[in-house]
Amino acid sequence: MEASMDVPLYDLAPVARMMLLGVVLALGPLTWVWLRNRQAPVARRLQVLTLVTLFLTFDLVLFGAFTRLTDSGLGCPDWPGCYGSASPVGAKAEIAAAQSAMPTGPVTLSKAWIEMVHRYLATGVGVLILVLTAVSWVERRRLSVSPWWPTITLLWVSLQGAFGALTVTMKLFPAIVTLHLLGGLGLLALLRWQASRYAQAARPAAPVPARLWWVALAVWGLLWLQIALGGWVSTNYAVLACTEFPTCQGQWWPTMDWHEGFALWRELGQGRSGASIPFAALTAIHYAHRLAAYAVLAALLALVWALWLQPPLRGVARWLAALAAWQLLTGLSNVLLDWPLLSAVGHTGGAAALVLVLTGLLGDARPAATARRAFPASPSRARR
Repeated sequence: MEASMDVPLYDLAPVARMMLLGVVLALGPLTWVWLRNRQAPVARRLQVLTLVTLFLTFDLVLFGAFTRLTDSGLGCPDWPGCYGSASPVGAKAEIAAAQSAMPTGPVTLSKAWIEMVHRYLATGVGVLILVLTAVSWVERRRLSVSPWWPTITLLWVSLQGAFGALTVTMKLFPAIVTLHLLGGLGLLALLRWQASRYAQAARPAAPVPARLWWVALAVWGLLWLQIALGGWVSTNYAVLACTEFPTCQGQWWPTMDWHEGFALWRELGQGRSGASIPFAALTAIHYAHRLAAYAVLAALLALVWALWLQPPLRGVARWLAALAAWQLLTGLSNVLLDWPLLSAVGHTGGAAALVLVLTGLLGDARPAATARRAFPASPSRARR
């Protein structure tokens, strides 16, 4: 471990090369958006660029999950480069030495490439958001969408980059890794909300009953709590604390150490005292996520039913029902099939998709005072 980590944690020498790589990666989507929409108004081009950035950010979240689940987060133990180089190609000797000193350690050539590809994608997304922000301010008088939305998104992605650096330099500190996961999904929500603002500039927001809108907001908040618990499970490697369902360790209420399990500021694999984290603490982490999953699933199904009763929202209801089923299936697969990689990445993807659908529902609609105001009465009823 010492050999693999004998490198300055922060090496800013590769920053310029990393930024150049980010610009090169961003040129592809930027060129495509410009060629496909060169005759369109600037607002339309920014809307398309926002959607493209949203798509790439979703891919980035999935690849981040893949990076974490393949234990590649420390494939390059410094930041932002890899042993002072902009790619693992220039760090082959250092990687080989680290792998030779610890063959089963965190540094291998394949893990280094996984980690660096994740950083390249993140840099490319950052460049796209920077372009969105700059163009929004330059063209602000021709836009009906405030340039502060992309500005907030730019600040958020900068903060997310800082947490990415801390993830490496603090050696997968669970609280930092969980915040990094939440930050990635928060970036998705911001971009989806921004896309809604552009859509509403072209057409009015669809009215929905106020009570239904607030119920959707409550489910959205409950979803974030569940995502935080899921991130805490993943970053503490507590998935396999319970390998059966619906019971855990043959019991409905197994032995659990909530005090140690939810000690937030501690090293990976350690408890409050610095000793190895007890298994009962990992059980508490896992079981908290499982219990919350029951509540979130029930809330989602209730929301699906309420949305189904509103014909214009049945498409959203179908998406939420399908994603709830997907999360249940992948969650059970993680427990019963020994945490398979595809299922684990899919579970993160399902959570990200739920964030997108619920954020879109809240952003694309506006709460009306009553259902009658939300959906105009028939002409005969109006005459009465």
